[in-house]
Amino acid sequence: MTWRKRIFDLFFASLLLIVVAPILLGLLVWLMVKEGRPLFHVAERMKTPEQSFDLWKLRTMTVVEEDQGVSGGNKSARITPTGAWLRARRLDEFPQIWNILRGDLSFVGPRPPLREYVERFPDIYAEVLKSRPGVTGLATIRFHKHEERLLSRCETPEETDRVYSLVCVPRKAKLDLIYQRNQSACYDFDLVFQTVGNLFKRG
Repeated sequence: MTWRKRIFDLFFASLLLIVVAPILLGLLVWLMVKEGRPLFHVAERMKTPEQSFDLWKLRTMTVVEEDQGVSGGNKSARITPTGAWLRARRLDEFPQIWNILRGDLSFVGPRPPLREYVERFPDIYAEVLKSRPGVTGLATIRFHKHEERLLSRCETPEETDRVYSLVCVPRKAKLDLIYQRNQSACYDFDLVFQTVGNLFKRG
């Protein structure tokens, strides 16, 4: 990550935190009343092919002892009504401002992958993770809804893994590398504004 991109992230994350903090506090109180603890879901993701970090989100699913792999139709029954509302508006990702401030994430970049896929597709992620992972990005804007539809049809963990591995990983990597080749401050602004626009469309 360049120092300009890091300054961009720190400045806007600090600014956004001032705006979001009261909203996040309200969401936490609401979650406590509706769902109880834990309020956060913390999951391992990869910052580089070798380095992991804890990704923070608001909890949107019921808690189980072991939760592996990406979320597909096989996990849909675990999504709480509150969680579904949060996910539809991506409000569950507000705590990732903390990850941006820590330097784990950028505002814009490839979504941080699970360790198992980085280990299974080392050549792909050696290139993709040359960019700092982000909260949003070209692949998120162009492919996220299609990915959700594909995975929502999967009824078993094995089917979810197969679809994600064969379809989602290469398609997202292609878009992430297009972003990488064209990355600039103006492009980052554009992708952030597109993301915000998409959220208003969903609302």
